[in-house]
Amino acid sequence: MRPTLQAFLAPDTLALTFAIKTLLAGGLALWCAFRFDLEQPQWALMTVFIVSQPLSGMVVAKGLFRLIGTLAGTAMSVVIMALFAQTPWLFLLAVSVWLGLCTAASTTLRNHMSYAFVLSGYTVAIIGLPAISHPLGVFDQAVARSTEICLGILCASAVSAILWPRRVEANLDKQARATWLAGMQAARSEIDADAREIRGLLQALGKIVEVDVQRDHAWFEGYRGRMRSRALRILSRDLLSLLRTARGVARQRSVLDEGDKARLQPWIDELQALLQDPQVEPMKMLGARLEQAGTDDTRSNDLRYCLTRCALLLRKAVDAEHTMRSVASGAVDERTTGTLSWHRDGLMALFYGLRSALALLGMSAFWMATAWPAATGGMLLAAVICSLFANRDNAVAIGLGFLRGILYAIPAAAVVTQWLLPQWNGFPLLCMALGVPLFFALLGMATPALAGIATSFSIHFITLVAPSNVMKYDLASLLNSAQGIVIGVGFAVVVFRLLTLPADWLNRRLIQATCVDLGRLTRRPIAEAENWFGGRMADRLIRLARHYTLLPKAGQRRWQDGLLALDLGNELIHMRACLNGAQGVLRKSRDQFLGALASVLEQGPGIGREQRLESLCEPLEQALARDRQGDSEPNRLARAALAQLRHTWRQWCRLEESHGPA
Repeated sequence: MRPTLQAFLAPDTLALTFAIKTLLAGGLALWCAFRFDLEQPQWALMTVFIVSQPLSGMVVAKGLFRLIGTLAGTAMSVVIMALFAQTPWLFLLAVSVWLGLCTAASTTLRNHMSYAFVLSGYTVAIIGLPAISHPLGVFDQAVARSTEICLGILCASAVSAILWPRRVEANLDKQARATWLAGMQAARSEIDADAREIRGLLQALGKIVEVDVQRDHAWFEGYRGRMRSRALRILSRDLLSLLRTARGVARQRSVLDEGDKARLQPWIDELQALLQDPQVEPMKMLGARLEQAGTDDTRSNDLRYCLTRCALLLRKAVDAEHTMRSVASGAVDERTTGTLSWHRDGLMALFYGLRSALALLGMSAFWMATAWPAATGGMLLAAVICSLFANRDNAVAIGLGFLRGILYAIPAAAVVTQWLLPQWNGFPLLCMALGVPLFFALLGMATPALAGIATSFSIHFITLVAPSNVMKYDLASLLNSAQGIVIGVGFAVVVFRLLTLPADWLNRRLIQATCVDLGRLTRRPIAEAENWFGGRMADRLIRLARHYTLLPKAGQRRWQDGLLALDLGNELIHMRACLNGAQGVLRKSRDQFLGALASVLEQGPGIGREQRLESLCEPLEQALARDRQGDSEPNRLARAALAQLRHTWRQWCRLEESHGPA
């Protein structure tokens, strides 16, 4: 059976419970809205469908920040109407500017705060646009919309917490173990530079980012959820560090001579076998043997450094396994748990904000030119679409899916409003007429491949039926509203298609931002460096991979740029850690080297820039050789890290020479 049909004809238990819970919450919200005689009860019902999620913490978190965004948008709509009620063009311009600013803010922020700005953006449109013809009633409309939305949030949160609750934190241990295993497999693949697979690394990075999002939801599920959230934060840090160390092992293997490679191979085979089937005690034993082998003076410095790195890799794998168990138990060590840092691009955020504002302004011009009342609904839907999707790379595909859901909703709403409801009286029959289509829509919402279309169907089916205490069954009005909605969403999709950033331009911005971060990494406190740089690079590599298949072969080398930048940053962090306790002349040479290195890295690689790093490395190498602790373990590792830093920089510069500057 096709997966799309299976979602409706043979749904799993989780999809069924989600659909039943959401329907009961929607029925409760609609009954309360009727009981309190609210102006537009459909907003309470619609809110339930917008905030509903399969897990309890996700509903609470989404509902809370939806409430914050709604209240902020409500206040702003009243302010804008008070300032520009007599000048429609200025009013529409102000609403468009506010929508653009909220879109830009939601682009730069993450998770719940981003969602709050999304809500704040289109709430102004929901309240302000219908009130443009009678501005004196904007305050009453603002109070009514806020009341209806808050009612929907409360009903959805209450039913999700009471009926068949599925807490986010209860599933975190399974997700943590799956993420840890993915990290082990990716590390095993990365050790062998000749057999590396992009898919394995991307899968591990994707799971790390995905589980970090779940961590934010678990924070809203009490003390135990917050403890697991903290443990998950440490796990993300440990796995990113593990993957960087695995790549460091592969880099060091590549510079060994044939004799050292042959002597290292038995160790590598044993290491890869353990990563394939990770067991804590065998990893500890092999790590101890590798550390001892790394102190053998009869081996070359390069081989000793590679053995030490293998031992470090196993130590990080054991630490990650311990953290993974902490996620299950909720017992968190007193270690630094700084959050991952994410890539942000202000220029890209402004572009997406401008795209959102222009789409609403275009629909505003259409409304002013035609004076068509249904165009207000189109403006409202254009604002909602822009606020939700204008900052997505695939905004056109999402918008078309949204439009497809609307086209499904129109005939369903026509059947319900023109045939069923005129013959049925009473709240139970109203729930039956609404509940059957919405039940199947909820089954689609529980399936990722159908979630967008099913959500669009649900929202617009409720909008077109518009259940209220006084129903109107006018087919012409229904078709008029449907036409306005289709035009509004279609216009937004056209704007998205016309204003699209080229994938190669986005990738160049990512690499330029990475070069700037490499320069800042020379000054960043060493305790924060791993989380700060590792989180940003994980985010950027996933973004680079997103466009990998869309680019010509010459443009796909940006992925290699990202990997080389990751390797360079890892060696820089390792070298700084080794020289953290330097004293006297060595400390002075280290500080001078890092200060000059920052400007070299910020400019990025290019033709002729290979020698700039070479000239900087010589004084530091001499200082390391003259240091009184020159044969100490930290200094020996620092010399090897410096050699790898130079090697990686040469590789990157040669890549730029062959393909052109980043």
